Amino acid sequence: MNFIYEPWPWYISGPMITFIMFLLLIVGKRFGMSSNLRTICTICGAGKTSKFFQFDWKSQRWNLLVIFGIVIGGYIALNFLSNDTSVKLNPSVVSKLNAMGFADAGNNYMPAQLFENHAFRDYKSLLLLIIGGFLVGFGARYAGGCTSGHAISGLSNLQKPSLIAVIGFFTGGLIMVHLIFPLIF
Repeated sequence: MNFIYEPWPWYISGPMITFIMFLLLIVGKRFGMSSNLRTICTICGAGKTSKFFQFDWKSQRWNLLVIFGIVIGGYIALNFLSNDTSVKLNPSVVSKLNAMGFADAGNNYMPAQLFENHAFRDYKSLLLLIIGGFLVGFGARYAGGCTSGHAISGLSNLQKPSLIAVIGFFTGGLIMVHLIFPLIF
């Protein structure tokens, strides 16, 4: 059975995120994805080689449910609740991306040129993925959390460092998209 729905409007999804953040505040928990990576590394034994991974990971088990929820929720949303997976982009953006070699611009969220398995055979794409992964991982750790942790949890707690981090994330994203990305492709 395939149910087709339109995306939830901001005035429904926004208050739902607010409600979840309120519940987390009440129980003294923080939301963020990068902390889950630390927990997974600790479970896998990284604490034997680094003090950073020596902590009580069992107190963070609840946060691992977020990963499963995202994976399962994404699967359900894509396969049962979506009727159109194309991205509504400005036609001028689509033509610019097409000129850069992204033939499927606007058809899906992740360009096949960067995210399909053939990217692992192309040295340029592989190098970009490795460097990007390192920079995102280092940046998330250096900033004390990832974009979701700072933008959703930190800002809802009115934390000044989160505001600075979010401004940095967006500034970095704008520089990447408008200055660096066109040079790479």
